[in-house]
Amino acid sequence: MTTTETRPGQTKPRRVQLGRPFGVQLASTGLANLGDGILGTLAPLLALSLTSSPMLISALTAATWLPWLLFGLVAGVIVDRVDRRRAQVAALLARAALLGSAAWLTLVGLLSIPLLIALLMLYGLTEVVADLGATAMVPDLVPPDRLPAANGRVIGVQQVANTFLGAPLAGVLIVLGAGLGFGVSAGLAALAGLLLLVGLKGDFRRASSGPTRPWAQVREGLAFLVRHRVLRPLVITGSVLNLAASGYFAVFVLWVVGPESAVGLTETQYPLVMLGLAVGAVAGSLVAAAFDKRFGTGRTMIGAFIASVLLMVAPVVWPTPVSLVLSCTLVGVTNTVGNVLSQSLRQRLVPGDLLGRIGGAGRTLSYGLMPLGALLAGALAEHAGLPVTFYAAVALSLLACGYLALRLRAADVPDQPAVVAAGAAS
Repeated sequence: MTTTETRPGQTKPRRVQLGRPFGVQLASTGLANLGDGILGTLAPLLALSLTSSPMLISALTAATWLPWLLFGLVAGVIVDRVDRRRAQVAALLARAALLGSAAWLTLVGLLSIPLLIALLMLYGLTEVVADLGATAMVPDLVPPDRLPAANGRVIGVQQVANTFLGAPLAGVLIVLGAGLGFGVSAGLAALAGLLLLVGLKGDFRRASSGPTRPWAQVREGLAFLVRHRVLRPLVITGSVLNLAASGYFAVFVLWVVGPESAVGLTETQYPLVMLGLAVGAVAGSLVAAAFDKRFGTGRTMIGAFIASVLLMVAPVVWPTPVSLVLSCTLVGVTNTVGNVLSQSLRQRLVPGDLLGRIGGAGRTLSYGLMPLGALLAGALAEHAGLPVTFYAAVALSLLACGYLALRLRAADVPDQPAVVAAGAAS
């Protein structure tokens, strides 16, 4: 801990550092997400050499998110029943073995589209366990009032590793050979797991006073989530925002890329737009804690989400490259601030022994709706056009933000970052 010197008669609260254990977890997260970034770029590029079917190419994305829908609730129970550090280690080492097998299949020429889809689905299973374990462990590693800063660091590292480092590195590795790309991702997953195993000591198992049977534990977590006056609207709002955003960006490329598009960017220029989102996300992760301290959690979170949604109108109304880059960068900032504070609030509100189950239930709904959002947007754009699709996504998102603002106000949640709200069950 550190303190700041003050004049006699004055006191200043001590600022607790995030500490070495959190640093180990953060480093492991960075290594794992670097592997994610490589695979996320490598898989679709490799798929293009194996098939020209749009349906099979789109199945890669579905395979990535499907494990959250099918396995999220079960994984939440597992994370709450076992040592969360060991659950992460097991998931990361299983991922390393899986990617090592993919590297071998690629090198001997046996990798096919069905095998690649199966690989991504199994990879997604390890992602569910590793992500839930990591998120549930953060409150054990830092004090409650430092959760916004800690979650900001996590999201910042994820963005840097995935977008700034992983995607460009994948471009180099695909030239050298896809097998090498899988091998590097496997090595990074193994390093991430071993770092947690060796560098982070202690037992991260949370004792539960509730039911011991797995399905009873699932029901307990769902009941807590459904009855909670704050968590319920948080999860519902986040799920609707994800559904709308996935739909918006599923067809966004058609608005931006090509000579017949509204903006007219080339295929090589489009990644710069996504880079703007990532730059904004990193910036948002760095300022989230400061905004939280200055304006309070609820006010900042809702304001950030509303600003993020309104900024999505700019590329539609002013379809120019400058407007596009600026708006996407600011969307990255505001959306990340909202997500950091939303996650921090959930971690403060949920009892430690329920964090895995609540996280699994929330992400099952939130991530499970993303493929549906993409399909709905595609159908709407086909019949009504791209602008109508974008405005519909914005309108739906604003309704969700309004619902969250009303529900948090009705729940009378203190708008202070360091306050831990009670169960507030209805």
